[in-house]
Amino acid sequence: MKITAVNTFVVRMPLVIAGDAPMVGGQARTEIEMLLVRVDTDEGVTGWGEGFGHRVWPATRTALETMVGPLCIGRDPTAIHALMNDLTRTLHGAGRSGPVLYALSAIDIALWDIAGKLAGLPLYRLLGGSPRPDLPAYASLLRYGKAAALEPRIAEALARGYKLIKIHETDAAVIRAARRAAGDGVPLMVDCNCPWTVDEALAMCGTLRDLDLEWIEEPVWPPEDHAGLARVRAGGGIAVAAGENVGSVFEFKRMFESQAITVAQPSATKVGGVTELAKVFDVAEAFGVRVVPHSAYFGPGLLASMHVCAARAREVWVERFYCDFEATPFGGAINPRGGRIAIPQGPGLGVDPDPAMLKRLALEA
Repeated sequence: MKITAVNTFVVRMPLVIAGDAPMVGGQARTEIEMLLVRVDTDEGVTGWGEGFGHRVWPATRTALETMVGPLCIGRDPTAIHALMNDLTRTLHGAGRSGPVLYALSAIDIALWDIAGKLAGLPLYRLLGGSPRPDLPAYASLLRYGKAAALEPRIAEALARGYKLIKIHETDAAVIRAARRAAGDGVPLMVDCNCPWTVDEALAMCGTLRDLDLEWIEEPVWPPEDHAGLARVRAGGGIAVAAGENVGSVFEFKRMFESQAITVAQPSATKVGGVTELAKVFDVAEAFGVRVVPHSAYFGPGLLASMHVCAARAREVWVERFYCDFEATPFGGAINPRGGRIAIPQGPGLGVDPDPAMLKRLALEA
């Protein structure tokens, strides 16, 4: 079997907004973009992947179309480890993180989708199987910046059956309002997106320590300051989570050796796809570090994360960006029910994008 084509698709999914719109960089966020990759073979089996998209999709798409994709043509899609090793080594000079690695992640996910389809099995069964049909999902709320906009979304998520809540906020008063809205006993996580120095992060932890947070996420700039994260973890009194910006299992190992984090958050669309995500789980287990992948995606990136999580011996939480869409290419497969998300049971990732929806939502004709 040989790879015959690698094609990219960008879809723009309008958000269904009730109340205030979430904010990104001071601007209202009304839609989310997703970068999909289709890998075709000479035997008619097709795999779907996803590279980190959102606002940086043009760079990832360029890397796929001009660098990564052409190197895949003619290669055997079933020799996943050999192909990904060759691609990674060939392209390492273009960066060990960022758009090239995001592009490689998309290819890897698509190759595993092909592997599952060839075997006639859902991906999680290829990776070790699962005793459970679904996984707990946590509502990962977008940033709102003010309590009056955030509190109704928390109440709504709880009413839908979510039992785990994460917010993306940095203002202490807003975070306190979130705890009041969630109520005592509900696990509450705070994602900060790397805003503070180490001393500022320690001060904020002191302010928030009484809120019984499940973790504080990426509290330090820059995200690769492992020693700084270790200081916050040791002195802040709150568990520290990070890893969505980490580009390899080797860097995760350095974080574990530095005792920088309590919770590791590898991202399938950034770290190298299914292959590298599974490795992070294994290395983290050796260090006694919990893994809860970053999966703020709505296609193969989310589906791949679910399959890898489902194959673990212990139940793993799944991040679901808390937002609704007018339409998506993957329909109900990406939507939790009662706070849990079902593991797709079809071969490979379990579901392909709907062709009509791809065409309808395409960013470009």
